[in-house]
Amino acid sequence: MKKIIAFAGSTSQQSINKQLVEYTCSLIEKETTEVLDLNDYKMPLFGVDKEVKEGFPENAKRLLEKIKTADGLVISLAEHNGAYSAAFKNAFDWMSRIESKTFFNKPMLLMATSPGSRGGSSVLAMAKERFPLHNATITETFSLPFFNDNFSEDKIINEALNTELKKAVATFKSAL
Repeated sequence: MKKIIAFAGSTSQQSINKQLVEYTCSLIEKETTEVLDLNDYKMPLFGVDKEVKEGFPENAKRLLEKIKTADGLVISLAEHNGAYSAAFKNAFDWMSRIESKTFFNKPMLLMATSPGSRGGSSVLAMAKERFPLHNATITETFSLPFFNDNFSEDKIINEALNTELKKAVATFKSAL
């Protein structure tokens, strides 16, 4: 069995991206999945002066170790003003200072969702460009627009979008 680490790039208690991650993990059969919560990995605001004075936060090391020991990653990024959420960006900054090749060539299913029509497409585009520079092997991407219309009772209810996600999951699994 392969070990999949999954998380949303959000600290919201009602994170729609976390809901998407949890549903996606339910589709990954015959593998071990662990959904992380960024709230369990709080870190001080990144700064070079803080790094020099205090070193790396233990939670940055812990999160990076989870990524390192996984066989694959499922990440759904929240989009705040067209970019990463502050919580995710901060964790990413700290982890990339510890290990610049942050994603260790792990197969990655990269996703985003939003209440609007673009489904987090700006943050997805940003991550698709940036993450490979940190050794992400993005096997597939998935965007879920209009979350509140297309997701209900812990699953995607739009059949076309659900089929698209299942294809993305199959591609991801074949890369493990």
